[in-house]
Amino acid sequence: MKDTTENKEFGIGVACAGLSYILWGILPLFWKLVDDVPAGEILAHRIVWSLVFMLIILALLRKLPTFTLELKGLVRNRMRLFGISLASIFISINWGLYIWAVNADRVIEASLGYYINPLVSILLAVIVLKEKLSGLQTLSIILAGAGVLVLTFSFGTFPWVAIMLALSFAFYGLIKKMVQVGALVGLAIETLLITPFALLFLGYVHAGASGSGGAFGSEFEVTLLLLLAGVVTAVPLLLFASGAKRIPLSMVGLLQYFAPTIKLIMGVYLFHEPFTSAHLIAFVCIWVALGIYTFTLMRGWKLRQAVVQTKSL
Repeated sequence: MKDTTENKEFGIGVACAGLSYILWGILPLFWKLVDDVPAGEILAHRIVWSLVFMLIILALLRKLPTFTLELKGLVRNRMRLFGISLASIFISINWGLYIWAVNADRVIEASLGYYINPLVSILLAVIVLKEKLSGLQTLSIILAGAGVLVLTFSFGTFPWVAIMLALSFAFYGLIKKMVQVGALVGLAIETLLITPFALLFLGYVHAGASGSGGAFGSEFEVTLLLLLAGVVTAVPLLLFASGAKRIPLSMVGLLQYFAPTIKLIMGVYLFHEPFTSAHLIAFVCIWVALGIYTFTLMRGWKLRQAVVQTKSL
């Protein structure tokens, strides 16, 4: 009976986490629908409506008291408040750059950034948290670096969009690990901290100061899509939070490659962005690096499981 329950929980976890990454993978389709709106304005709407939707979700899940307690704790602890404020800045940079990249027809480069991200996270863990790198992990980072260099020398330009996306999300993850705030409550707090700036920006835009008149002066469909930006932000996160607590970290590590793979396929076959031999060499380097990284992740998890089982005997 216990095994049946565990298998059911595992299945639900894989389904939820897998679906979250699939939704993140197809997210460019949503941003393409509002590509007539400037990226900064889309970002501001995404922040504001994400907060609104997250507060509704927290209320439905009866987690508003937890949200309030976390806020009070942050006010009393300046270092944690500083940390979560930094996290909100990094995730805003990541969101804004990603929206711009999609609508500037750079989906392939964006997918590269999310492939690189786990390896950048390893590097940050070594530099900031003083974690030790294994030989295979070192090799994976060298291979990823080689892939980036191939693109740089082939096109004469540094793939800054990919690197900035990888760095901003890796720093965001690092700070979240250090501050340790729950995924749902954390996103609500992060958007709450950055929402005043988003509202000021939207007020400036909608007052006509930028000359565009703002999204609310445009078609009803575009306005509705911008209101839905909070939903498309929060739903995958809810699925991920539900799935991640039911499955091992190694499985999460494998599933996370769904999103950039879907982005890459869409960039090549749906949006018809150029994919040259240099891109292929760079991606192969990074895919091999990720294969090595995933192998070390799974091996480490199996060793920990073996130790736990030995101790339980």
